[in-house]
Amino acid sequence: MARTHSKTSHNTPTPQMPESLARNASVSHRNGPTHEQIARRAYELFVSRGGGHGQHEQDWAQAERELKLGR
Repeated sequence: MARTHSKTSHNTPTPQMPESLARNASVSHRNGPTHEQIARRAYELFVSRGGGHGQHEQDWAQAERELKLGR
């Protein structure tokens, strides 16, 4: 018995991010501080504390807060 091949399209749609999430992601990216800006401010906080180690997460969080508030 001979096999017959049918030509069917195997194109599956690429999953898309919901429009509301995409819109919010692009807005926060455009309006929020960049990674480089946060890193620079976190380093400034580190230096202002005298360079003591062990508080990098607090420095990063404070830098993010300050930059998001426009300080």
